[in-house]
Order: sequence, then structure tokens, then C-alpha cells
Amino acid sequence: MRKIRIFVPGYKEDSVIISTAKNILEQDYPKELFEVVIIADSFSEATLKTLNSLPIRVVEVHFEKSTKGKALQKAIEATQNKSVDILLILDADNHIGKGFLHAVNNAFEAGFQAVQGHRTAKNTQTPFALLDACTEEINNHIFRRGHVAAGLPSALIGSGMAFDWQLFIELLTDIGETSGEDKELEFRLMRLRKDVAFLDGEYVYDEKVAKTDVFSQQRSRWLATQVEFFEKYFIEGWIQLFRGNISFFNKVFQTYLFPRVLLVAVLGLWIIFCFFFAGNLLIFSIFLFIALAVSLLMGIPTKWYNKDLVNAFLQIPSAIISILKSALNIGKARKQFIHTPHGEDSEK
Repeated sequence: MRKIRIFVPGYKEDSVIISTAKNILEQDYPKELFEVVIIADSFSEATLKTLNSLPIRVVEVHFEKSTKGKALQKAIEATQNKSVDILLILDADNHIGKGFLHAVNNAFEAGFQAVQGHRTAKNTQTPFALLDACTEEINNHIFRRGHVAAGLPSALIGSGMAFDWQLFIELLTDIGETSGEDKELEFRLMRLRKDVAFLDGEYVYDEKVAKTDVFSQQRSRWLATQVEFFEKYFIEGWIQLFRGNISFFNKVFQTYLFPRVLLVAVLGLWIIFCFFFAGNLLIFSIFLFIALAVSLLMGIPTKWYNKDLVNAFLQIPSAIISILKSALNIGKARKQFIHTPHGEDSEK
């Protein structure tokens, strides 16, 4: 069995970090083969005292502009004198299911150097949180389960991802101040033509957005990250494609795509336009809309199909408005490469 180091970066995450640390310590993996490292940025003295009372390591960091990439780099510097086999990265609000570390170890024993766990919702109590949870599962279905089925590497998602320790040090070198460090890591992996396994059914539980204003702020950052990598890798994507690196081009192609909720809205408006002005395209457009809807609904777990899901779908207009608002704030978001509540990733 392999030695695993777990990095948990957090920025002002006092409300959730202690629960997360205790959850990780409950894993049934041999205690001598894994260690927990909390990367504490702007935590209270009371939280630090409690964390230091647990059998974990706390690395305090301070930055003028805080980013997850910087925090991870500091944690590497603080721990690199003691090498391990695997590095697992979790967000400050993440809980992991029983046996998760065993699943990670088994994937590396099978020859993988990078894996992505199945991140799913920790909370679905409000309609908006359930809608956000649905988008998470749809992303899992398309970009992780679907990619693997098509012979492509699984997409990363920012937490619940594990790497070969030495490979991660190489990947993180000069990562800069990007707010989408998980996507930058992914591009670098694809450039190296590394495969990424998806641990389907091995869960990482993540706090979902419950309010529209937080949703809008989050999507602003995600759209800003998407634009950032579109600009950065557009040309290289085509170069890599001509070199036969389909995985890298596939990653770049994803930066071309609309958010899925917005795509549903655009197609719906297109159907209305066709009804009044382009009747010859109406049937085809309806077929496209149905195909898109079915493909998205397939990603939602069957156990969620109940009246609560209907209430969640009623939040779609609010979600669309929030995304449109977030699109107007892309410029502002691109200037703010800072940590976000609960270590939000850059998934669309």
C-alpha cells in the first residue's frame, strides 16, 4: 500500500475545516500510511488551536493575494523533506466516503498517476442547492464518466483529485496566480499525455451553492477562468491536435462551450424564433432541444427524481439570470485571483 499525503487548503474556512479534518481522520486506511495537512490562510486563533490538537499538520500561510496554487506550493515546501507516493487534494468543506483512500491507492496500483474522485453534493436541502447538485452530476456524467467511456482522460474538478507526488511537484511549478489552478494542472497533464482515472462511485461530498447571489459570483469566476484558458491555449490546442494529442484539444474545445443551463435557454429562444420566422427549421430545432435535454437528464441520479427535483428545475430561470449577470462581471472576476468560500473550483 502507498503513502498518501492529503492537502486541504482553506481561506477563512473556520466554519467547516474542523469537521473536514475529523472526517478524513476517520478513514480506515492504515494510520501510518496517510497524513493530513491543513493549509490555513487567515484562520482564527481558536480554529488553529483546535486543529493543532488533532493528529494532523497545520501549515499557516499569508499572501497579499491568496490563491490555491500559492497555498499548495507553500505546503509542498513545508513537507517535501518527507516524500510520499500520492498527494490527494480536498477542499476545506469536503468529506470523503469510507474506503476512498483505498480506492485511490488501488488506482495507482493499477498504473495511473492521476485520478479524480466522484464529487457529489453534501447538501440538497434547498431547491437551488439541488439544482447546483444536478449540474455537478451532469458534469460527472459528461466530462468524467463520458470521457472515460470514450477513451479520454477524466476531467479534473479541483478537489477529490490525486496525483503522483513527484508528478504533482512538476505540474505545479510556476503555475502563477490563476484562479483555475485545477484546469491549468489538467492542461499540463494533457500536454504530457497522462491518463486520468475517474473513481466512479467513490464519493467526495461537497457543499453546494444555496443562494442565487453566491451562484452568480461563483459563475463569474468560472466564466472568467474559461475565457482565460480560451485565450491562453486556443492556438496550442490546434497544434496539439495536429500532433495527435486529442486529449489536449478536447480540453481546449471545452473552453468554446456555453454553460449548459445557458445553452438550454438559447435553444429555447431559438425555437421561439423559428416558430415565428423560420418554420422550416422548427422541427430540427425541437429535435436538438429534446436531444440536449435528454442528454443532460441522463446525468441526474434516478434517486433524485421526485417533487424536489421539479422545485429545483423551477430555479432554472433564476440560474439563467445569474449566469447572464456573471457574464457581465467577467472583467472584474479576472482581476480577482483570490480564494473563494469553500475552495470553489473552476468547473462550469
